[in-house]
Amino acid sequence: MVPNSAYALFLLLLLLACPESRASQDCLNKQQLLSAIRQLQQLLKGQETRFAEGIRNMKSRLAALQNSVSRATPDTPPVSCPALNAPLDGRKFGSKYLVNHEIHFTCNPGFQLVGPSSVVCLPNGTWTGEQPCCRDISECSSQPCQNGGTCVEGVDQYRCICPPGRTGSRCQHQARTATPEGRVAGDPAFSRAPRCAQVERAQHCSCEAGFHLSGAATEDSICQDVNECELYRQEGRPRLCMHACVNTPGSYRCACPSGYRSLADGKSCEDVDECVTSQHMCPRETMCINTGGGFQCVSPECPEGSGNVSYVKTSPFQCERNPCPMDSRPCRHMPKTISFHYLSLPSNLKTPITLFRMATASAPGRPGPNSLRFGIVGGNSHGHFVMQRSDRQTGELILVQTLEGPQTLEVDVDMSEYLDRTFQANHVSKVTIFVSPYDF
Repeated sequence: MVPNSAYALFLLLLLLACPESRASQDCLNKQQLLSAIRQLQQLLKGQETRFAEGIRNMKSRLAALQNSVSRATPDTPPVSCPALNAPLDGRKFGSKYLVNHEIHFTCNPGFQLVGPSSVVCLPNGTWTGEQPCCRDISECSSQPCQNGGTCVEGVDQYRCICPPGRTGSRCQHQARTATPEGRVAGDPAFSRAPRCAQVERAQHCSCEAGFHLSGAATEDSICQDVNECELYRQEGRPRLCMHACVNTPGSYRCACPSGYRSLADGKSCEDVDECVTSQHMCPRETMCINTGGGFQCVSPECPEGSGNVSYVKTSPFQCERNPCPMDSRPCRHMPKTISFHYLSLPSNLKTPITLFRMATASAPGRPGPNSLRFGIVGGNSHGHFVMQRSDRQTGELILVQTLEGPQTLEVDVDMSEYLDRTFQANHVSKVTIFVSPYDF
């Protein structure tokens, strides 16, 4: 804004500055006009200096006020929840106690979790549930004895009292009183005449390997086959075969289930990968996934588009979201990538065990996220898994409950990326797990 004195002087110059074609005594000559212009310039320069000084003074006062307010109201520390310990006879997964972080709990074999398996830290500094505990499981509560057997509790174990006609640690086998397992009634291969010799007026009879003498040691005795499969099936004895034992005259052999081949030791079984042979019959547009004892034909599909969100398949096992409109916030919160993964597991796998890892990597020349969050967002896992961070850029899917097949489980895992606490993108991995009916 031009001050009043300068404005008045400027008007006077306009009135007195006459064109050369108009001679008048009231008009200023050239020297007078130049002198008046210089005077006006000096006046404006002074006003400019005082205005700049006022601006600097105002900035200094604002900075002092800001420092005073900052000292009076310091930054509020981040909200955290009380620390949690692993339950007695159990384990805890997770070590962060800040808002929205999760803690997961599991129990050791032989114990049952009482309370929530997961808790989340709320903004008010409390957890969503009480800390759980692990309770000893009664072995007999699961009714392990079969075929009418009676369960008796013991120290860290149980014992089954079987009814007549049943045997085995769980009364699962039928007692053999006539023809033992693996023999055919009347088959002479399972009974042979003994080899007898007279030694000093006494007769001594013996049997070849794999047979035992039945009755008195006379020529009328019989060498009966030893059923190694039944003998080694008794509790506490080593396992003869990885899968099935077949009794043979004087010996035994091991058999493998369909979809497996026997190894050179004659006892172990190895899965046959039907997907690398011509044994699978997967239709076109599907892919073969090898499983324990078989195979599965899969065809991962991208989710159907809706509104501003649509996906395109960039590889057989991955979909990527098409670019979102600038003003579409719901679109940006949908998964940026969706990947498909398939795992094959044996039954009764010892837990806990890491099955799957998710990680992030920034593109060259672009800053990566400085915070990640992992979680389970879908599937039919029924609490068999937990997701936890293993390092700054990696999360792990951990199996915490034993699985028994055959069954198929699905679990959807989410990884969200943040940069300076601002959401950037999230990625979803859809994991399908095929559990074999066998424990090998």
